[in-house]
Amino acid sequence: MENLLKTLLLIPLLCLLAACQSLPTLEGRSVSRHLPADTPSLLASAVQPQVAAHAPLSGLYPLADGLDAFAARIGLADAAEHTLDIQYYIWRNDTSGRMLIQHIYQAAERGVRVRLLLDDNNTRGMDSLWAAVDEHPNIEVRLFNPFANRRWRALGYLTDFERLNRRMHNKSLTADSQATIIGGRNIGDEYFDFGDGALFIDLDVLAVGPVVAAVATDFDRYWASASAYPLDRLVRERSHIARKTQRLLQGEIPATAQAAYFNQAWQQSPLSLALQHGDLPLEWARMELVSDDPAKALGQADPQQSVLVHLDEAMGTPRQSLWLVSPYFVPTANGTDALAQLVRQGVQVNVLTNSLAATDVPLVHSGYVPYRIELLQAGVNLYEFKPVQHSKGRRDRGLVGNSASSLHAKTVAIDRQRLFVGSFNFDPRSAHLNTEMGLVIHSPALAADITDTLVQRLPESSYRLLPNGQNGVLWHDATAQPDAAILQREPQTGWWRRMWVKVLSWLPLESML
Repeated sequence: MENLLKTLLLIPLLCLLAACQSLPTLEGRSVSRHLPADTPSLLASAVQPQVAAHAPLSGLYPLADGLDAFAARIGLADAAEHTLDIQYYIWRNDTSGRMLIQHIYQAAERGVRVRLLLDDNNTRGMDSLWAAVDEHPNIEVRLFNPFANRRWRALGYLTDFERLNRRMHNKSLTADSQATIIGGRNIGDEYFDFGDGALFIDLDVLAVGPVVAAVATDFDRYWASASAYPLDRLVRERSHIARKTQRLLQGEIPATAQAAYFNQAWQQSPLSLALQHGDLPLEWARMELVSDDPAKALGQADPQQSVLVHLDEAMGTPRQSLWLVSPYFVPTANGTDALAQLVRQGVQVNVLTNSLAATDVPLVHSGYVPYRIELLQAGVNLYEFKPVQHSKGRRDRGLVGNSASSLHAKTVAIDRQRLFVGSFNFDPRSAHLNTEMGLVIHSPALAADITDTLVQRLPESSYRLLPNGQNGVLWHDATAQPDAAILQREPQTGWWRRMWVKVLSWLPLESML
């Protein structure tokens, strides 16, 4: 009882301390801008002749393969001569995360200016690592929408929830203002087809040409925003923590068998081999960047300038088909009505999201469940991704394949003509709370390829949902024996997980999902 009373007394004290902790001033913060695209460099020499030959189009290479996606990031870090502008929501302190940090650090050693902007929601326990990175004179780390109290971070939600509930979900890496990578992947082993744990299936785009200038300008906007705080103003005790990790940055990744395998694997990826032979096939198309105003993180952005609005304007209204791929899909009542209206207009509407067994966020799944029956009755084709178990060897890769246990790609394909690839999840959080970005690609070849891949692979990799009377759902497994193909409850889940999601679906949380 005495311990309980002490705990109860401690909670308000901690809340008071958290409330008293304030963010530092931004006055005197350094000012910098992206490199002009006409600055000479080896990367420019390789890229600009092709860009000029295909003007005003931009070139792209889709990165559905996890190792390709990692190789592309390493390749840009190694090729940079002047600048690296890097923006991510999550950066894991794991093998791939540390390996990429080392290549970035080596770029800084060559004289490359590195600007690294990280959302602060997932940096817990990494202050010492980022402080060591930030110690380099050519690297500046900024944290977006940071927690003022570095030790008692969770208490920040009690005292500053409205601000901290809004996050920077953007993901980009740009080298010398010549080439950029945009898409759904964060930095971590699970995004790059490495390790024995749960993996994410995802999609990025490596792009060159006019669209890169738009991405570089957008990065400047976030870097100079009122939510981007220099790390050295937040992490005060720098000297001793920086020394603790400096050896890691200047040395090598520990020589584990896993690290050795991963290092060899990405160097043998299709993209790496194509680059080694100077034979990287690019698709040339008109591309548009859609990105939220960073003021959205403070609740101060114009709703009519959001990614959702710009995406609708750039993609146009579907006339024949719509493929919507989103790991976290909460359509809301308005979204459900909009999809139903498209079906009534003769559009084939297809949605692929995670099954309950595959999702890594059951809370968000609970926001999707109440809309399934209405969507099915309206004629929307619903597919739920299976929690595929991967083997220990080289895995089958691609947008929809056997290479991952959870879907993480965010893609829209319309009429086999236009495609969106980016960070935007089709849920209220992406629409109204988090900042997002992505590319609208006007490429019939790529849009058709993505559509055909989905059509071919979905029977193997997903369940097709069917209406069961007025209030029920059935799951059809095309790979099962006929007598076991129809399932009457959430596949591959236990009663506790199903019950938990059911309870969560009753709570008024939709606006935050």
